[in-house]
Amino acid sequence: MTLRLAQDPTLADFGRDPWWLVLGKIVFAFAFGLLATLLGVWFERRVVGYMQVRPGPNQVGPFGLLQTLADGLKMAFKEDILPKAADKVVYFFAPTISVICAVTALSVVPFGPMVSIAGHHTPLQVTDVPVAVLLLLACSSMGVYGIVLGGWASGSTYPLLGGLRSSAQMISYEVAMGLSIVAVFMTAGTMSTSGIVAKQAHGTQLSIGGFDLPAPGWYAILLLPSFIIFFIATVGETNRAPFDLPEAESELVAGFMTEYSSLKFALFMLSEYVAMVTMSAVTTTLFLGGWRAPWPITLWEGANSGWWPMLWFFGKVIALVFVFVWLRGTLPRLRYDQFMRFGWKVLLPINLVWILVLSGLRSIEDWDSRSKLIAVGIPAGVLLIATLFWPNRRPQPKPTTQEQVDNRPYGSFPLPPMDLQVPPSPRITRVVAEREPANIVAGSDSREV
Repeated sequence: MTLRLAQDPTLADFGRDPWWLVLGKIVFAFAFGLLATLLGVWFERRVVGYMQVRPGPNQVGPFGLLQTLADGLKMAFKEDILPKAADKVVYFFAPTISVICAVTALSVVPFGPMVSIAGHHTPLQVTDVPVAVLLLLACSSMGVYGIVLGGWASGSTYPLLGGLRSSAQMISYEVAMGLSIVAVFMTAGTMSTSGIVAKQAHGTQLSIGGFDLPAPGWYAILLLPSFIIFFIATVGETNRAPFDLPEAESELVAGFMTEYSSLKFALFMLSEYVAMVTMSAVTTTLFLGGWRAPWPITLWEGANSGWWPMLWFFGKVIALVFVFVWLRGTLPRLRYDQFMRFGWKVLLPINLVWILVLSGLRSIEDWDSRSKLIAVGIPAGVLLIATLFWPNRRPQPKPTTQEQVDNRPYGSFPLPPMDLQVPPSPRITRVVAEREPANIVAGSDSREV
Protein backbone atom coordinates (compact mmCIF):
# COMPACT_ATOMS: atom_id res chain seq x y z
CA MET A 1 0.00 0.00 0.00
CA THR A 2 1.33 3.43 -0.97
CA LEU A 3 1.93 5.76 1.94
CA ARG A 4 1.42 9.50 1.68
CA LEU A 5 4.73 11.34 1.64
CA ALA A 6 5.30 14.52 3.57
CA GLN A 7 5.30 16.72 0.46
CA ASP A 8 2.10 15.27 -1.04
CA PRO A 9 -0.71 17.86 -0.82
CA THR A 10 -4.24 16.84 0.15
CA LEU A 11 -7.58 18.59 -0.14
CA ALA A 12 -7.14 19.89 3.41
CA ASP A 13 -4.04 21.86 2.32
CA PHE A 14 -6.07 24.11 -0.01
CA GLY A 15 -8.01 27.20 0.98
CA ARG A 16 -5.51 28.36 3.61
CA ASP A 17 -3.29 30.63 1.53
CA PRO A 18 -3.38 34.46 1.77
CA TRP A 19 -4.96 36.35 -1.08
CA TRP A 20 -1.68 37.54 -2.57
CA LEU A 21 -0.37 33.97 -2.78
CA VAL A 22 -3.55 32.77 -4.49
CA LEU A 23 -3.30 35.68 -6.93
CA GLY A 24 0.33 34.79 -7.63
CA LYS A 25 -0.62 31.18 -8.41
CA ILE A 26 -3.34 32.33 -10.78
CA VAL A 27 -0.92 34.66 -12.60
CA PHE A 28 1.63 31.85 -12.80
CA ALA A 29 -0.88 29.41 -14.34
CA PHE A 30 -2.02 32.05 -16.84
CA ALA A 31 1.56 32.99 -17.74
CA PHE A 32 2.44 29.32 -18.13
CA GLY A 33 -0.36 28.87 -20.66
CA LEU A 34 0.64 31.94 -22.68
CA LEU A 35 4.40 31.32 -22.64
CA ALA A 36 3.90 27.64 -23.42
CA THR A 37 1.81 28.70 -26.41
CA LEU A 38 4.44 31.12 -27.73
CA LEU A 39 7.20 28.57 -27.31
CA GLY A 40 4.94 25.77 -28.56
CA VAL A 41 4.37 27.47 -31.91
CA TRP A 42 8.11 28.01 -32.31
CA PHE A 43 8.81 24.44 -31.17
CA GLU A 44 6.33 23.01 -33.67
CA ARG A 45 7.72 24.97 -36.60
CA ARG A 46 11.28 24.01 -35.74
CA VAL A 47 10.48 20.31 -35.28
CA VAL A 48 8.38 20.09 -38.45
CA GLY A 49 11.13 21.96 -40.30
CA TYR A 50 13.67 19.42 -39.07
CA MET A 51 11.41 16.57 -40.21
CA GLN A 52 11.09 18.18 -43.65
CA VAL A 53 14.85 18.89 -43.91
CA ARG A 54 14.57 22.69 -43.73
CA PRO A 55 15.70 25.18 -41.06
CA GLY A 56 12.36 26.56 -39.87
CA PRO A 57 12.25 30.00 -38.16
CA ASN A 58 15.83 31.08 -37.46
CA GLN A 59 16.06 34.80 -38.29
CA VAL A 60 14.02 36.75 -35.72
CA GLY A 61 15.81 36.54 -32.39
CA PRO A 62 18.22 33.83 -31.23
CA PHE A 63 17.27 30.52 -32.89
CA GLY A 64 14.13 32.25 -34.20
CA LEU A 65 12.56 32.42 -30.72
CA LEU A 66 10.96 35.82 -31.38
CA GLN A 67 9.28 34.73 -34.62
CA THR A 68 6.03 33.85 -32.84
CA LEU A 69 6.00 37.23 -31.10
CA ALA A 70 6.55 38.97 -34.44
CA ASP A 71 3.67 37.01 -35.98
CA GLY A 72 1.42 37.98 -33.07
CA LEU A 73 2.22 41.66 -33.52
CA LYS A 74 1.60 41.36 -37.25
CA MET A 75 -1.85 39.85 -36.65
CA ALA A 76 -2.67 42.53 -34.07
CA PHE A 77 -2.11 45.31 -36.63
CA LYS A 78 -4.05 43.64 -39.43
CA GLU A 79 -7.45 44.97 -40.43
CA ASP A 80 -10.31 43.60 -38.36
CA ILE A 81 -13.08 42.62 -40.78
CA LEU A 82 -16.66 42.04 -39.64
CA PRO A 83 -18.91 40.16 -42.10
CA LYS A 84 -22.28 41.78 -42.82
CA ALA A 85 -24.25 38.60 -42.08
CA ALA A 86 -22.45 37.93 -38.78
CA ASP A 87 -24.09 37.97 -35.36
CA LYS A 88 -21.87 40.68 -33.91
CA VAL A 89 -22.11 39.79 -30.21
CA VAL A 90 -21.58 36.04 -30.62
CA TYR A 91 -18.98 36.62 -33.33
CA PHE A 92 -16.98 38.78 -30.92
CA PHE A 93 -17.15 36.54 -27.82
CA ALA A 94 -16.69 33.14 -29.49
CA PRO A 95 -12.84 33.25 -29.55
CA THR A 96 -12.68 34.36 -25.91
CA ILE A 97 -14.80 31.38 -24.81
CA SER A 98 -12.28 28.93 -26.24
CA VAL A 99 -9.31 30.72 -24.66
CA ILE A 100 -10.91 31.09 -21.22
CA CYS A 101 -11.95 27.43 -21.07
CA ALA A 102 -8.48 26.23 -22.10
CA VAL A 103 -6.73 28.39 -19.48
CA THR A 104 -9.24 27.60 -16.70
CA ALA A 105 -8.37 23.91 -16.86
CA LEU A 106 -4.85 24.72 -15.61
CA SER A 107 -6.28 25.83 -12.25
CA VAL A 108 -6.61 22.24 -10.98
CA VAL A 109 -3.39 20.87 -12.50
CA PRO A 110 -0.69 20.18 -9.86
CA PHE A 111 2.67 21.64 -10.92
CA GLY A 112 4.57 20.35 -7.89
CA PRO A 113 4.44 19.23 -4.24
CA MET A 114 4.24 21.27 -1.05
CA VAL A 115 6.81 24.08 -0.99
CA SER A 116 7.60 27.05 1.21
CA ILE A 117 6.85 30.50 -0.28
CA ALA A 118 7.54 33.53 1.95
CA GLY A 119 7.10 31.41 5.06
CA HIS A 120 3.83 29.80 3.87
CA HIS A 121 3.71 26.04 3.31
CA THR A 122 1.58 25.71 0.18
CA PRO A 123 1.05 23.29 -2.73
CA LEU A 124 2.18 24.27 -6.22
CA GLN A 125 -1.39 24.21 -7.48
CA VAL A 126 -4.02 26.92 -7.75
CA THR A 127 -6.80 24.83 -6.20
CA ASP A 128 -8.17 21.31 -5.95
CA VAL A 129 -11.65 19.91 -5.39
CA PRO A 130 -12.97 16.37 -4.87
CA VAL A 131 -14.23 16.32 -8.48
CA ALA A 132 -11.33 18.15 -10.13
CA VAL A 133 -11.17 15.78 -13.10
CA LEU A 134 -14.82 16.48 -13.89
CA LEU A 135 -13.86 20.17 -14.01
CA LEU A 136 -11.21 19.30 -16.59
CA LEU A 137 -13.78 17.45 -18.69
CA ALA A 138 -16.19 20.38 -18.40
CA CYS A 139 -13.55 22.86 -19.57
CA SER A 140 -12.67 20.61 -22.50
CA SER A 141 -16.33 20.35 -23.49
CA MET A 142 -17.11 24.04 -23.06
CA GLY A 143 -14.14 25.02 -25.21
CA VAL A 144 -15.89 23.49 -28.21
CA TYR A 145 -18.75 25.98 -27.78
CA GLY A 146 -16.42 28.76 -28.89
CA ILE A 147 -15.70 26.92 -32.12
CA VAL A 148 -19.36 26.05 -32.76
CA LEU A 149 -20.59 29.57 -31.99
CA GLY A 150 -17.82 31.14 -34.05
CA GLY A 151 -18.75 29.01 -37.05
CA TRP A 152 -22.47 29.76 -36.68
CA ALA A 153 -22.10 33.49 -35.99
CA SER A 154 -19.91 34.08 -39.06
CA GLY A 155 -22.93 33.83 -41.35
CA SER A 156 -21.03 31.81 -43.95
CA THR A 157 -21.13 28.25 -45.26
CA TYR A 158 -17.58 27.06 -44.63
CA PRO A 159 -17.45 28.26 -40.99
CA LEU A 160 -20.85 26.64 -40.33
CA LEU A 161 -19.63 23.31 -41.70
CA GLY A 162 -16.48 23.58 -39.58
CA GLY A 163 -18.56 24.26 -36.46
CA LEU A 164 -20.83 21.28 -37.17
CA ARG A 165 -17.83 19.04 -37.66
CA SER A 166 -16.36 20.23 -34.39
CA SER A 167 -19.56 19.47 -32.45
CA ALA A 168 -19.80 15.96 -33.90
CA GLN A 169 -16.10 15.42 -33.24
CA MET A 170 -16.44 16.55 -29.62
CA ILE A 171 -19.40 14.24 -28.97
CA SER A 172 -17.61 11.25 -30.50
CA TYR A 173 -14.31 11.57 -28.70
CA GLU A 174 -15.57 13.06 -25.43
CA VAL A 175 -17.23 9.71 -24.70
CA ALA A 176 -13.99 7.79 -25.26
CA MET A 177 -12.06 10.28 -23.14
CA GLY A 178 -14.53 10.08 -20.26
CA LEU A 179 -14.49 6.27 -20.25
CA SER A 180 -10.68 6.30 -20.17
CA ILE A 181 -10.75 8.47 -17.05
CA VAL A 182 -13.25 6.07 -15.45
CA ALA A 183 -10.47 3.49 -15.31
CA VAL A 184 -8.31 6.01 -13.44
CA PHE A 185 -11.14 6.66 -10.95
CA MET A 186 -11.57 2.93 -10.34
CA THR A 187 -7.86 2.44 -9.69
CA ALA A 188 -7.07 5.62 -7.71
CA GLY A 189 -10.35 5.78 -5.77
CA THR A 190 -10.47 9.59 -6.06
CA MET A 191 -11.26 12.34 -8.60
CA SER A 192 -8.89 14.84 -7.01
CA THR A 193 -5.91 15.60 -9.25
CA SER A 194 -3.50 15.86 -6.31
CA GLY A 195 -4.86 12.58 -4.96
CA ILE A 196 -4.35 10.85 -8.33
CA VAL A 197 -0.73 12.03 -8.44
CA ALA A 198 -0.19 10.76 -4.89
CA LYS A 199 -1.59 7.34 -5.82
CA GLN A 200 1.05 7.01 -8.56
CA ALA A 201 3.97 7.24 -6.14
CA HIS A 202 6.82 4.82 -6.80
CA GLY A 203 8.40 2.47 -4.28
CA THR A 204 5.59 -0.02 -3.64
CA GLN A 205 6.37 -3.74 -3.58
CA LEU A 206 4.68 -6.39 -5.69
CA SER A 207 4.70 -10.09 -4.78
CA ILE A 208 4.70 -12.44 -7.77
CA GLY A 209 5.50 -16.12 -7.27
CA GLY A 210 7.19 -15.46 -3.95
CA PHE A 211 9.41 -12.70 -5.34
CA ASP A 212 9.17 -9.07 -4.20
CA LEU A 213 9.50 -6.75 -7.19
CA PRO A 214 9.11 -2.97 -7.44
CA ALA A 215 5.73 -2.23 -9.00
CA PRO A 216 5.33 0.64 -11.48
CA GLY A 217 3.15 3.42 -10.21
CA TRP A 218 2.30 5.33 -13.38
CA TYR A 219 -1.16 4.60 -14.73
CA ALA A 220 0.27 4.85 -18.25
CA ILE A 221 1.78 1.43 -17.52
CA LEU A 222 -0.86 -0.07 -15.23
CA LEU A 223 -3.73 1.18 -17.41
CA LEU A 224 -2.02 1.09 -20.79
CA PRO A 225 -5.22 0.70 -22.90
CA SER A 226 -6.82 3.67 -21.13
CA PHE A 227 -3.70 5.76 -21.67
CA ILE A 228 -3.61 5.00 -25.41
CA ILE A 229 -7.31 5.71 -25.91
CA PHE A 230 -7.17 8.86 -23.78
CA PHE A 231 -4.29 10.32 -25.76
CA ILE A 232 -5.96 9.54 -29.10
CA ALA A 233 -9.16 11.18 -27.83
CA THR A 234 -7.10 14.16 -26.66
CA VAL A 235 -5.72 14.67 -30.17
CA GLY A 236 -9.28 14.57 -31.50
CA GLU A 237 -10.56 16.96 -28.83
CA THR A 238 -7.90 19.57 -29.56
CA ASN A 239 -8.51 19.45 -33.35
CA ARG A 240 -4.91 18.53 -34.02
CA ALA A 241 -3.70 16.64 -37.09
CA PRO A 242 -4.57 14.05 -38.26
CA PHE A 243 -7.94 14.97 -36.71
CA ASP A 244 -8.00 18.67 -37.71
CA LEU A 245 -11.16 18.27 -39.75
CA PRO A 246 -13.03 21.36 -38.38
CA GLU A 247 -10.40 23.58 -40.05
CA ALA A 248 -9.39 21.40 -42.99
CA GLU A 249 -7.90 23.90 -45.43
CA SER A 250 -8.17 21.46 -48.35
CA GLU A 251 -11.96 21.27 -47.90
CA LEU A 252 -13.20 24.24 -45.83
CA VAL A 253 -10.57 26.97 -46.51
CA ALA A 254 -9.98 27.53 -42.77
CA GLY A 255 -13.14 25.98 -41.33
CA PHE A 256 -14.69 27.85 -38.43
CA MET A 257 -11.94 30.53 -38.64
CA THR A 258 -12.56 31.45 -42.29
CA GLU A 259 -14.30 34.78 -41.58
CA TYR A 260 -12.04 35.80 -38.67
CA SER A 261 -9.07 38.15 -38.88
CA SER A 262 -6.69 40.18 -36.75
CA LEU A 263 -6.80 39.54 -32.98
CA LYS A 264 -9.88 37.32 -33.12
CA PHE A 265 -8.08 34.96 -35.45
CA ALA A 266 -5.07 35.09 -33.13
CA LEU A 267 -7.30 34.16 -30.16
CA PHE A 268 -8.54 31.07 -31.95
CA MET A 269 -4.96 30.07 -32.74
CA LEU A 270 -4.02 30.77 -29.11
CA SER A 271 -6.88 28.61 -27.81
CA GLU A 272 -5.76 25.67 -29.95
CA TYR A 273 -2.20 25.72 -28.63
CA VAL A 274 -3.26 26.42 -25.03
CA ALA A 275 -5.62 23.45 -25.26
CA MET A 276 -2.77 21.28 -26.57
CA VAL A 277 -0.50 22.28 -23.67
CA THR A 278 -3.34 21.94 -21.15
CA MET A 279 -4.29 18.44 -22.31
CA SER A 280 -0.62 17.46 -22.23
CA ALA A 281 -0.52 18.63 -18.60
CA VAL A 282 -3.74 16.72 -17.85
CA THR A 283 -2.33 13.55 -19.44
CA THR A 284 0.82 13.96 -17.37
CA THR A 285 -1.25 14.32 -14.21
CA LEU A 286 -3.56 11.37 -14.83
CA PHE A 287 -1.21 8.83 -16.38
CA LEU A 288 2.46 9.88 -16.11
CA GLY A 289 2.79 10.44 -12.38
CA GLY A 290 2.29 14.21 -12.49
CA TRP A 291 5.23 16.07 -11.05
CA ARG A 292 6.97 12.92 -9.80
CA ALA A 293 10.39 12.18 -11.26
CA PRO A 294 10.77 9.23 -13.63
CA TRP A 295 13.11 6.35 -12.99
CA PRO A 296 16.14 6.38 -12.52
CA ILE A 297 15.95 9.95 -11.20
CA THR A 298 13.85 8.57 -8.34
CA LEU A 299 17.01 6.92 -6.97
CA TRP A 300 17.97 10.40 -5.76
CA GLU A 301 16.15 10.99 -2.47
CA GLY A 302 15.53 14.70 -3.10
CA ALA A 303 14.09 14.23 -6.61
CA ASN A 304 10.45 14.63 -5.49
CA SER A 305 10.91 17.41 -2.96
CA GLY A 306 11.30 21.17 -3.19
CA TRP A 307 11.16 22.87 -6.58
CA TRP A 308 12.73 20.06 -8.59
CA PRO A 309 9.38 18.35 -9.39
CA MET A 310 8.39 21.33 -11.56
CA LEU A 311 11.29 20.44 -13.86
CA TRP A 312 10.06 16.84 -14.23
CA PHE A 313 6.52 18.07 -14.85
CA PHE A 314 7.56 20.50 -17.59
CA GLY A 315 9.75 17.82 -19.16
CA LYS A 316 6.81 15.42 -19.44
CA VAL A 317 4.59 18.13 -20.90
CA ILE A 318 7.23 19.00 -23.53
CA ALA A 319 7.56 15.31 -24.43
CA LEU A 320 3.79 15.04 -25.01
CA VAL A 321 3.74 18.27 -27.04
CA PHE A 322 6.49 16.75 -29.17
CA VAL A 323 4.22 13.75 -29.83
CA PHE A 324 1.47 16.16 -30.96
CA VAL A 325 3.92 17.80 -33.37
CA TRP A 326 5.27 14.44 -34.48
CA LEU A 327 1.78 13.29 -35.43
CA ARG A 328 1.17 16.45 -37.44
CA GLY A 329 4.41 16.08 -39.37
CA THR A 330 3.92 12.36 -40.03
CA LEU A 331 0.30 11.32 -40.52
CA PRO A 332 -2.04 12.49 -43.30
CA ARG A 333 -5.48 13.87 -42.48
CA LEU A 334 -8.24 11.28 -42.15
CA ARG A 335 -11.45 11.38 -44.11
CA TYR A 336 -14.40 12.48 -42.03
CA ASP A 337 -16.19 9.12 -42.26
CA GLN A 338 -13.00 7.30 -41.22
CA PHE A 339 -12.60 9.64 -38.28
CA MET A 340 -16.14 9.12 -36.98
CA ARG A 341 -16.04 5.37 -37.58
CA PHE A 342 -12.77 5.13 -35.64
CA GLY A 343 -14.28 6.89 -32.62
CA TRP A 344 -17.59 5.03 -32.43
CA LYS A 345 -16.68 1.57 -33.73
CA VAL A 346 -13.11 1.15 -32.47
CA LEU A 347 -12.29 3.30 -29.44
CA LEU A 348 -15.67 3.11 -27.73
CA PRO A 349 -16.13 -0.72 -27.81
CA ILE A 350 -12.53 -1.34 -26.75
CA ASN A 351 -12.94 1.10 -23.86
CA LEU A 352 -16.15 -0.56 -22.66
CA VAL A 353 -14.57 -4.02 -22.76
CA TRP A 354 -11.51 -2.76 -20.87
CA ILE A 355 -13.63 -1.21 -18.12
CA LEU A 356 -15.57 -4.48 -17.84
CA VAL A 357 -12.27 -6.35 -17.43
CA LEU A 358 -11.15 -3.89 -14.74
CA SER A 359 -14.42 -4.35 -12.87
CA GLY A 360 -13.94 -8.11 -12.96
CA LEU A 361 -10.39 -7.81 -11.65
CA ARG A 362 -11.52 -5.68 -8.74
CA SER A 363 -13.95 -8.42 -7.67
CA ILE A 364 -11.07 -10.88 -7.13
CA GLU A 365 -10.15 -10.53 -3.47
CA ASP A 366 -7.19 -12.91 -3.14
CA TRP A 367 -5.04 -11.23 -5.76
CA ASP A 368 -3.12 -8.00 -5.27
CA SER A 369 -4.59 -5.14 -7.31
CA ARG A 370 -1.30 -4.14 -8.92
CA SER A 371 -0.65 -7.76 -9.84
CA LYS A 372 -3.96 -7.82 -11.69
CA LEU A 373 -3.20 -4.60 -13.54
CA ILE A 374 0.29 -5.67 -14.56
CA ALA A 375 -0.85 -9.14 -15.60
CA VAL A 376 -3.77 -7.83 -17.68
CA GLY A 377 -3.18 -4.15 -18.43
CA ILE A 378 0.17 -4.39 -20.20
CA PRO A 379 -0.81 -7.32 -22.50
CA ALA A 380 -4.13 -5.60 -23.22
CA GLY A 381 -2.32 -2.39 -24.16
CA VAL A 382 0.10 -4.23 -26.43
CA LEU A 383 -2.85 -6.01 -28.07
CA LEU A 384 -4.61 -2.65 -28.56
CA ILE A 385 -1.55 -1.14 -30.24
CA ALA A 386 -1.25 -4.19 -32.50
CA THR A 387 -4.96 -3.94 -33.37
CA LEU A 388 -4.75 -0.24 -34.24
CA PHE A 389 -1.67 -0.54 -36.42
CA TRP A 390 -2.26 -3.99 -37.94
CA PRO A 391 -2.96 -3.73 -41.70
CA ASN A 392 -6.64 -4.31 -42.36
CA ARG A 393 -6.14 -5.75 -45.82
CA ARG A 394 -3.56 -7.77 -47.70
CA PRO A 395 -1.16 -5.71 -49.77
CA GLN A 396 -2.10 -5.99 -53.42
CA PRO A 397 0.68 -6.81 -55.90
CA LYS A 398 1.92 -3.69 -57.60
CA PRO A 399 0.74 -3.59 -61.24
CA THR A 400 3.30 -3.35 -63.97
CA THR A 401 3.78 -0.19 -66.00
CA GLN A 402 1.94 -1.63 -69.00
CA GLU A 403 -0.99 -2.68 -66.78
CA GLN A 404 -1.20 0.84 -65.39
CA VAL A 405 -1.30 2.25 -68.94
CA ASP A 406 -3.92 -0.27 -70.07
CA ASN A 407 -6.15 0.27 -67.03
CA ARG A 408 -6.23 4.05 -67.15
CA PRO A 409 -9.80 5.40 -67.54
CA TYR A 410 -11.04 6.58 -70.91
CA GLY A 411 -10.55 10.27 -71.46
CA SER A 412 -7.83 10.68 -68.83
CA PHE A 413 -4.79 12.82 -69.45
CA PRO A 414 -2.40 10.89 -71.75
CA LEU A 415 0.66 9.47 -70.05
CA PRO A 416 4.14 10.27 -71.37
CA PRO A 417 5.96 7.41 -73.12
CA MET A 418 7.80 5.08 -70.79
CA ASP A 419 11.12 5.49 -72.61
CA LEU A 420 11.03 9.24 -71.91
CA GLN A 421 11.15 9.97 -75.65
CA VAL A 422 8.93 12.94 -76.37
CA PRO A 423 6.70 12.16 -79.37
CA PRO A 424 6.63 14.70 -82.21
CA SER A 425 3.95 17.31 -81.98
CA PRO A 426 0.89 16.51 -84.17
CA ARG A 427 0.83 20.11 -85.36
CA ILE A 428 4.47 20.05 -86.44
CA THR A 429 3.95 16.71 -88.19
CA ARG A 430 0.94 18.07 -90.08
CA VAL A 431 2.76 21.25 -91.14
CA VAL A 432 5.77 19.29 -92.35
CA ALA A 433 3.52 16.94 -94.30
CA GLU A 434 1.81 19.89 -95.97
CA ARG A 435 5.10 21.50 -96.96
CA GLU A 436 6.90 18.41 -98.24
CA PRO A 437 5.10 18.17 -101.67
CA ALA A 438 5.80 21.83 -102.40
CA ASN A 439 9.45 21.38 -101.52
CA ILE A 440 9.69 18.35 -103.79
CA VAL A 441 8.10 20.23 -106.71
CA ALA A 442 10.35 23.25 -106.19
CA GLY A 443 13.41 21.01 -106.06
CA SER A 444 12.52 19.22 -109.30
CA ASP A 445 11.97 22.52 -111.10
CA SER A 446 15.35 23.81 -110.00
CA ARG A 447 17.05 20.68 -111.22
CA GLU A 448 15.37 20.94 -114.60
CA VAL A 449 16.48 24.51 -114.99
